[in-house]
Formats: sequence, structure tokens, C-alpha cells
Amino acid sequence: AMGPTRTSRWNSRIDRQLSHAAGRHQPTKIHTCAENDHSHLRGGSRFRLADQHPDSFSLVVFYRGLHCPICRGYLAELNRSLDDFAAIGVTSVVAVSGDDADRAQHSVTDWGLDRLQVGYGQSVESMRSWGLFLSKGITESEPGLFGEPVFLIRPDATVYMAALNSMPAARPRISDVLSAAKFFTENNYPARGEA
Repeated sequence: AMGPTRTSRWNSRIDRQLSHAAGRHQPTKIHTCAENDHSHLRGGSRFRLADQHPDSFSLVVFYRGLHCPICRGYLAELNRSLDDFAAIGVTSVVAVSGDDADRAQHSVTDWGLDRLQVGYGQSVESMRSWGLFLSKGITESEPGLFGEPVFLIRPDATVYMAALNSMPAARPRISDVLSAAKFFTENNYPARGEA
């Protein structure tokens, strides 16, 4: 457990990060360009939306980090569902967090993410530009700041769907994202929430 002095230093550091990236929460707008260059991938490459050429959508899932047991189950299900997503044209899928490379590798290994692209090192500025809700870590096992939602991105790198969460629970189920993407693709359904 952290003592009072260590806790106050830790909270001061987080407060400085928050104030550096301060600004009222603004959700990502539909049809706008999503941030392009936001994450390192394990193995040394970078995930750039401009380099993705999905048949229908890219799926970008932001997760809280290694400390989150809900994320573990969520990403494990996503890892198992990659063929189902590919079958409906969601051929570019990545999970991203602000964790460092070591924590991201632990997530990959410990959670059995043998197929899913896992990005790490997302900055606070990037989280804000995506419109994520940011949370301060409240235990020593949590990173200082983290965020999470789910995005479907069109092949032209514009946002088609955003599911924003401010809590670890009640995020859209992977099966729901899969069936929604299938419906959107098969019915040429227009993006909503753009008014």
C-alpha cells in the first residue's frame, strides 16, 4: 500500500498530467478524421489508420490496461472473434492502452492474445483527441490515467461509430459490436449522431 507521502506525490503527478491536457470532455464527432498515428504495436511497428485498408471498417478498442480484469475478458473475447469480424469486412482490429510496452506485453501473454494487435503508449493528448473519458488511477496497480471506448472507423479513416464509456463495466459486448457491424455493412446504414 502507498503511504501518505507517496500517495500525495503520485496524485500531484496525475493532477499535473490532467492540467497539461486540460479541457472539457468533447466526444469524437462522427464523420471527422480519427487520430491517425496513436500507438506503438508490440514488435516495434506503429498502428496508423491511414495504413489500414479494411473491407468495411477498422475496429479500434481502447482498454484500461493490465490492471483491469474486465478488459482481460473483453479482449480475450475479441481475440477469439477476429475471424468473425473479418468475415463481415472488419479486417483491421487493434486494442490500445496507455500502458507501457512491458505492461502491454504482460497483457498479451497473460491474457492469451495470440492474434489481436495490441498497441501501447497512448498519450493523454491522444486520449483527449479521441474524446475518451479519462480516469485517475485509484490504486497502485492502476496507471495514472486511462480511458476506454470502442470505435468503428471507415476505410477513409473517418469515425463511423463511437461507443464511449466512463466506467469499466457496461461497455458494448463484442457480440453486439459484431452483429451491429454486420447490419451496418449489409444495409449500407448511414452513420448516426452527426447532427
